[in-house]
Amino acid sequence: MQNDHIVPLAWQAVGILRDMHAVTGSRQYVFPSIRHDGRPMSENTINAALRSLGYEGEVMTGHGFRAMARTLLDEELGERVDLIEHQLAHAVKDANGRAYNRTTHLAGRREMMQRWADYLDKLRLGANVVPLRSA
Repeated sequence: MQNDHIVPLAWQAVGILRDMHAVTGSRQYVFPSIRHDGRPMSENTINAALRSLGYEGEVMTGHGFRAMARTLLDEELGERVDLIEHQLAHAVKDANGRAYNRTTHLAGRREMMQRWADYLDKLRLGANVVPLRSA
């Protein structure tokens, strides 16, 4: 099921990087720290930006986007949990697994991230949006 409005992940990423280049120029990080050269933006900066947009901590946090992606990739898109955990850079809980697991599953993760990007594009374009009513 292809949608002409959905752009392949590689081009989506290139477009984002080009847009960000206008803001960050040739700096080391796409999202640099506002206080320290040579460091990435902190989660506190992201949380402060969310607060300035009116999202309180009980509604959304920077880390909440990771949790939301983890949930939706599993429940909505049916992705393999091990690929999701790899993509989120979560450590293997089992000490033996950490010692012996050298897998990266890059091809599967790349395909998963394309499905994730397509899913987000569909939401952005208004497909499958279910309005929620407040209690």
